[in-house]
Amino acid sequence: MKKNIINIGALIMFFLALWTNNSHAQEEEIGIGYLDEYLVLAAENNPQIRSLYKEYLAALEKVVQEGTLPDPQISFGYFIQPVETRVGAQQATASFSQMFPWFGTLDAQERVAAERAQARLQLFEDAKLELFRDVKITYTELYYLEMAIQVTEENLALLSSFKSIAEVQFESGKTNFSSVLQVELEEEELESRLAYLKDSRIPLLTEFEELLNEELQEPLGFPDSLWEEQLLNEKSILLEMILAENPRLEQLEHQARSFEEQLTVAKKMGLPSFTLGGTYTNIASRTDLDPDMALPDNGQDAFIFPQVGIRVPLYRNKYKAMRQEAILQQEAVQLKKENLENELETKLEQLYRDYVDAVRNVELYSRLTTIAKQSLELYQTELSTGRNNVLEIIRMERQLLNYGLELARAKTERNNNVYRINYLIGEGYE
Repeated sequence: MKKNIINIGALIMFFLALWTNNSHAQEEEIGIGYLDEYLVLAAENNPQIRSLYKEYLAALEKVVQEGTLPDPQISFGYFIQPVETRVGAQQATASFSQMFPWFGTLDAQERVAAERAQARLQLFEDAKLELFRDVKITYTELYYLEMAIQVTEENLALLSSFKSIAEVQFESGKTNFSSVLQVELEEEELESRLAYLKDSRIPLLTEFEELLNEELQEPLGFPDSLWEEQLLNEKSILLEMILAENPRLEQLEHQARSFEEQLTVAKKMGLPSFTLGGTYTNIASRTDLDPDMALPDNGQDAFIFPQVGIRVPLYRNKYKAMRQEAILQQEAVQLKKENLENELETKLEQLYRDYVDAVRNVELYSRLTTIAKQSLELYQTELSTGRNNVLEIIRMERQLLNYGLELARAKTERNNNVYRINYLIGEGYE
C-alpha cells in the first residue's frame, strides 16, 4: 500500500511539473514561425487565389486595349471598266482612314479599365487575406487538439494508477467498492473524450490540406507552446483602420471611381469624332495622243490627302442613357459601400467582445489552474499520510484537467479573434 502511494505521488508530481512547464512556456511569445511555410504553400497552391490573380492580370491587359486608337481602315478598288480622265484611265484606287475620338476619350477609357483592374486586385487581396486567416485558425485549432489529446492521455495514465490505489484501499477495508467504480467511470469518460478528440482531428486536417491544396506527407509541426497574439490598438482605432484599409471597401471604392470615369467617357462619346484619311489612284498613260501634244502629267498617279470626316452624334437619347447608367451604377456602389461599412462595424463589435472575453478567460483559468495545482499537491500529501482518499484526488485531478483545457481553449480563441480582426483590417502574412 505504501509503495503504491509513493508511486501515485511521483506520478502526480510528474504531471504537475509537466503542466507547469507547459503553462509557463505558453505565456512566452515565440512568434508564428511554424506557420510561415504553410502560409507560403497556401498562397502558391490555392486555386482560388491563383484564379483571382489571373483575372487581375487579364484586367491589366484591358487597360492597354482601352487606351489604343481604333484600327485604321484600308480599302482597295479595281476598275473593271476603267474611268477615262484627261491624263489617262483610272485602273485602281486605294484609300486609308483613321478615326480619332474626341480629345481625352481614350484617356478616360483607360482610367476606367485601370480602376476596374485595381478592383480586381483588391478582390485578390481579400481572398488572400481570408485564406491566411483560415490557415492560421485551422492550424491553431489543430494545435489545441494535439494539446488536448496529450493532456487527456496523461490523465488516463494517472487514472490507471488511481485505480490501483483504490483497489488496494478496498482490499484493506479503507474504502468501499464504489471508489473503484468511480475510477472506472472516470476512465470510461476520458477514453470517450479522447476518442472524440482524435476523430475531430481528421476533418480538421482535411480542411487544412484543402486550404493548402496539397496532401501533407509528414505530420504537422507544432511549437512547444502556443504563441500569444494581441491587439495593439483600441476598438475605435481598429474601426478607423478597417474603414480605411479593408480590401472589400477598397474594391468598392475602385468600382465607384470606374463608374465616375465611365461618366466622363459617356459625355465624351456624345461629342463628335473625326476621321482623317487619304486616297491613291493608279492612272494609266494615254496612248492616243499626238506626239506633238504630249501632256506633262500623262499617266501620273493621283494622291489626295487629307480627307476629313466627322461623326455627328445626333441621337442624344443613347448618350443620355449612357450617362444616367454611369450615375446610377455609381450611386449603387456607394450604397453597397455604406452597407458593408455597417456590417464591418458590427462584426468588429462582436469580435472585439469575443477577444476581450477570451483574454479575461485566459487570466481566469490561469488563476484557477494555479489554485487547482496547489490543491492537488496538498491532496497528494494528505493521501500519503492517510488523511484523504483517492476519490478526492480524482475529483481535483479532473478539475485541473478541465481548467487546463479551458485555459488552452481561451488562448486559442484569443489568437483566432486577433486573426479575424486583422483580416477585417486588411492585415495578414507579408
